Amino acid sequence: MPAAIAAVVAMLVAVAACSASAAVPTIAQAWARPAPAGGNTAAYLKITGAPVQSDALLSASSPAADMVQVHEVSTDASGMTGMHPIERLDIPAGSTVTLEPGGYHLMVMGVRSELAVGASIELDLVFEHAGKIVVQAEIRQG
Repeated sequence: MPAAIAAVVAMLVAVAACSASAAVPTIAQAWARPAPAGGNTAAYLKITGAPVQSDALLSASSPAADMVQVHEVSTDASGMTGMHPIERLDIPAGSTVTLEPGGYHLMVMGVRSELAVGASIELDLVFEHAGKIVVQAEIRQG
């Protein structure tokens, strides 16, 4: 009987592990533009929602900067285009949301040291359900 109990426990642990990983969005193609020390830059990436649960990007930070905000570029009725911070970026289950130039992006402000092409910057993304996900964004021209 103990072998049967051990097998059931092992199966439950495996199912729980699969369920936990299935609830985490995936991050791909993270990159940021170069910036001088003290300057600002923008970071971009693709977020694919977990197949079983919608989520939302609530905030971001980086040990390499004073502040990181989730921004959206929009055009008002008069045709003026500008960017502004948003409180959340919804990530539908199984869908990909792209942060790219001219749209959603991460505004990285107060860079603590130069971000040169070929280096990388850590971005700490905080999601409503998945919690904190840490990614490395390559510094490149773009």
